[in-house]
Amino acid sequence: MLEEIIAEADDHIEKAFESFRKEAAKLRTGRAHPGLLDGIRIEYYGSSTPLHQIANVSAVDARLLQVKPWERNLCNTIEKAILQSDLGLTPSNRGDVVLLPVPALTGERRKELVKVLKVEAEKAKVSVRQGRRDALDLIDAIEDMGDDDLDRARKTVQDHIDTAIKRIDAFTAEKEAEIVAGP
Repeated sequence: MLEEIIAEADDHIEKAFESFRKEAAKLRTGRAHPGLLDGIRIEYYGSSTPLHQIANVSAVDARLLQVKPWERNLCNTIEKAILQSDLGLTPSNRGDVVLLPVPALTGERRKELVKVLKVEAEKAKVSVRQGRRDALDLIDAIEDMGDDDLDRARKTVQDHIDTAIKRIDAFTAEKEAEIVAGP
């Protein structure tokens, strides 16, 4: 029973971290990387489809992304979707490929992105702490556990939470350095 509670807490922690990592990847660092376009969806045969499912997205160099759709006629649709997004990128449609130059970030924009990153990190920490609260509630509900076992179980959960918080902080520091330094 206890192992299941801890495994469930670990699963919750991992999901929170992965969600944070995905949100952080969407932050523009001034460097071109395919993850910038993860939020772009294209109307494709009547359904909203993620861009990466209908095109190959690659970084040509540090300042240029290339989107090569599987079907040539999608270039105009991709271009419009990128323009309508909140990325602030201006695509260049070449007929069979869409090029996206990624402009350098200003110092003020870098500071804004660091603030957004820290807000996302705090959301991840809150989620991890919620996982701790749930796990501790489940542990407290176990009636046939001695006080020593209960304390050990609580300490184990807290150790897992502390490790997760350190992991979030380390990732945040790494991403912040990437944003501040630029390409």
